[in-house]
Amino acid sequence: MFQYEIVQEGLTVEELLREKWRLGKKIVHELRMAKAVTLSDGSPVLWKDPLKAGTKLSFSYEAPASNYKPTEKCELTIRYEDEHCLIVSKPKGMATHPNDEWDVDTCMNHVMAHIQENDGHYAEHVHRLDLGTKGLLLVAKHPIAKSIFDRMIEEKSIIRTYEAEVQGNIRQENGTVNEPIGKDRHHATRRVVSVSGQHAITHFEVVKRFKGTCVVHLVLETGRTHQIRVHMAHIGHPIVGDTMYNARQTASGDYELHAIQLEFEHPFLNKRVVVKDQ
Repeated sequence: MFQYEIVQEGLTVEELLREKWRLGKKIVHELRMAKAVTLSDGSPVLWKDPLKAGTKLSFSYEAPASNYKPTEKCELTIRYEDEHCLIVSKPKGMATHPNDEWDVDTCMNHVMAHIQENDGHYAEHVHRLDLGTKGLLLVAKHPIAKSIFDRMIEEKSIIRTYEAEVQGNIRQENGTVNEPIGKDRHHATRRVVSVSGQHAITHFEVVKRFKGTCVVHLVLETGRTHQIRVHMAHIGHPIVGDTMYNARQTASGDYELHAIQLEFEHPFLNKRVVVKDQ
């Protein structure tokens, strides 16, 4: 499935899986039972033996197939890809994943077309983008990657940057909105700041100022539904055109929110990855 090169002198397979990658007990047990970890030439490796830096390990086991029905061809722009993950640019108006069996034109349906074209059968999104948000989406290409990237999202070590134009001019150059978000009891899809809601933190920085609006870059610490839209509206600066959150309607009748950058320390390639969307 993939190879990994040991960079830390004396690291054992056990330490790699449990301490460095911090995989769950279930997946570690499955790897052990499947004898999934060998040296690069296929010979066995003892899990508790210290390994020399530069040792290459092979990981090979049968991953479950993802159940997204592929489109005829992938029509998404792929911004980054390696054997562990890919990052695609999701168009505005396309759902991240299907919500029912006849929903077959979502981002993940297109991703699966690309995966199957390259003889793969596994792809799972690591985070989500709202229907009206365009931009970068991270997808794991095997279960070990999915497990590690999920944890990295929880630990806020994958930095997600968004761009939006908001109404009015925010006085300060940067700031943080730390307000819990919950469902609006009076509206099926709207969210509101609520003391009983989920913990939510958004950092913002003003990057351009116009007469009656400004452009902000936003970094999420959490990933709540409509988080940026709710938080910007809460501080009196809704995204231009976002009428659901009390912004003035635009000629297009819509709002623009763009996931412009993903940045993280790659857990398998031991390098910093920064991907931007045009």
